[in-house]
Amino acid sequence: MEMLWFAIVSVVVAVYVVLDGFDFGAGTLHLRVARSDAERRQVLAAIGPFWDANEVWLLAGGGVLFLAFPRVLAVGLSGFYLAIMLVLWVLILRGIAIELRSHVADGLWQTFWDGTFWLASTLAPVLFGVALGNLVRGVPIDDNGWFTLALFDSFSPFGALGILDWFTVLAGLLGLTALAHHGALFLAWRTAGPVRDRAVGIAARLFPVVVVLWAAATAATWIVAPGLVRGFVSRPLAWASAVVFLGGLASSLAARRAGRDRDAFLGSALFLLGILAATAASVYPVMIAAANDPSRSLTAFNAASSPEALRVGLYWWPAGFLLAVAYFVLLFRLHRGRVDAAEGSSGY
Repeated sequence: MEMLWFAIVSVVVAVYVVLDGFDFGAGTLHLRVARSDAERRQVLAAIGPFWDANEVWLLAGGGVLFLAFPRVLAVGLSGFYLAIMLVLWVLILRGIAIELRSHVADGLWQTFWDGTFWLASTLAPVLFGVALGNLVRGVPIDDNGWFTLALFDSFSPFGALGILDWFTVLAGLLGLTALAHHGALFLAWRTAGPVRDRAVGIAARLFPVVVVLWAAATAATWIVAPGLVRGFVSRPLAWASAVVFLGGLASSLAARRAGRDRDAFLGSALFLLGILAATAASVYPVMIAAANDPSRSLTAFNAASSPEALRVGLYWWPAGFLLAVAYFVLLFRLHRGRVDAAEGSSGY
């Protein structure tokens, strides 16, 4: 039962990264792909039907942790308190910027919210990448099962741990670059005209950066988390996931060069799904690794709810998941097709 709920948490988190990831990527790039008010409205119109719905998966992830692994949620919220507050602020600012940007037809007003949207959309992938880096590297869990971390302490591979260090910053840069590439491919698929052309060009320039940072992060993981590497080598699911993300990366490149914008975006989605699945398969059953003493790690077994709670949760979770999937299928179907540059009177 614990293994099943570990898989459910992993699936929900991966789906959130793929879906909200293209929103963040579009926000990170919108000052470069859009050079006029109409073009910036076009970018916002492309993500407008999706961005707030995509955040449902983040809420679902928190709900699943609360049900199945409440101790993981409690320890993580406590130890990463500052980082989580930063995440909440950037999510709030992103939503405010999208909604308020076109409420006043004033250049200074719109420029301010454009900058806010860019800043929030850029910081969010970095923060999420840093969070994943901390979970892979491990945190200093004390005798009582809790931990605290300074924002930064030492950037040395062998120094004191902090939320930000050389490894977690590298993970944050990989998260930012991968989601910017993902967002560029989404804009290439969903927009037309100069915005689409610029998005394709940016995706082409970002692709080799993603590959280099992924290779660097993989090599760094050998240093800071050798247990993850051993788990990857010994688990067929991790190998299968590696095939998925490598295939997604290759298909994204080939489809972009062939002008198949939707297929390029789907390839990027497979890359993100595969790399997160490979990580989850490699670290299982550990959910919060203890860098100071592996025996103190929070796992799917020592941090799970009672078997009865896990069993009852399975009564409602499949129905809720299927409803969410059906809603997103309908949403993408209703808003299919490319978005042209919006008129001045359009909502976004």
